[in-house]
Amino acid sequence: MYKYIIRRILVFIPMLFALSIIVFALAKAAPGDPFTTMLDPNVDRQVYEDRKEALGLNDPVPVQYARWIGKAVQGDFGESIVYNGRPVMDLISARFWNTIYLGLVALFFTIIVAIPIGIYSARNPYSLLDYAATGFGFIGLAIPNFFFGLLAIYFLSIQFGWFPAQGTVSGNEVSGLKEFLDRLHHMFLPGITLGLASTATYMRYMRSEVLDVLGSDYIRTAKAKGMADRNVLYKHTLRNALIPIITLMGFEFGVLVGGAVITERVFNYPGLGTLFLDAIINRDYPIVMALTLIFGVFILVGNLLADIFYSIVDPRIRYD
Repeated sequence: MYKYIIRRILVFIPMLFALSIIVFALAKAAPGDPFTTMLDPNVDRQVYEDRKEALGLNDPVPVQYARWIGKAVQGDFGESIVYNGRPVMDLISARFWNTIYLGLVALFFTIIVAIPIGIYSARNPYSLLDYAATGFGFIGLAIPNFFFGLLAIYFLSIQFGWFPAQGTVSGNEVSGLKEFLDRLHHMFLPGITLGLASTATYMRYMRSEVLDVLGSDYIRTAKAKGMADRNVLYKHTLRNALIPIITLMGFEFGVLVGGAVITERVFNYPGLGTLFLDAIINRDYPIVMALTLIFGVFILVGNLLADIFYSIVDPRIRYD
């Protein structure tokens, strides 16, 4: 297993290198530059040209890429053009954990809702709850996240006042356990909004996989030998049915971090998604390129974690 993990990590290097080339090429191919939105007719155009020259934006593209990737491998993604020259990593680190916490809340909500309902639906097919869960799954997949988020804000925040509609904490005066609970309170609405589509997908996959495993010969043999239903479910059925779910979770690990853009914007949540969207709108390419690479790393790490958990859930899987 250790050798396999090391090999996979070494494979990350050329993949990230290729991703960096694509990201840099797309950024350079995009129309305009960060100064396009900052042009002021009262300021001499030469001021902008001098600043572009000072930042090296007029250098040949290969020279710009070599300079950027050379600093990136050292953890230096340059300085933001829009945020008054602040280091990109400072902007990212200030919001990084907000997005991680939000992704974990969404994933936790997905797991505790989708897996039990999926198992129950598979064990009781065509029951009333099964039909209700199927309907919920279709609704969850059909409703866009931003629309569900707006509904949640209107009803649960504005009408009933149960949850805050934006932000991460109520104020700087809280700390310790109170701060933790306050953050959870603020993350509830964006968390369930972000996890809604995933919950519907996981639930349908779980139902399908459990139904398929329950019809297998070894499950019928275990039941014929008198094994208790609980042992059949948790020792044999669930472990085999979880394999495709783990695949989804591995991919979701990166998607929840990079895919929270719209959700964070709806709830005015200060995370990487909001920073990424603002950087795209303002053509702040140092931030865009840095975040794209970070999102790529999360997806690669998520896939690696999925492969590792395969061998834990299913002892038949070995990486030699």
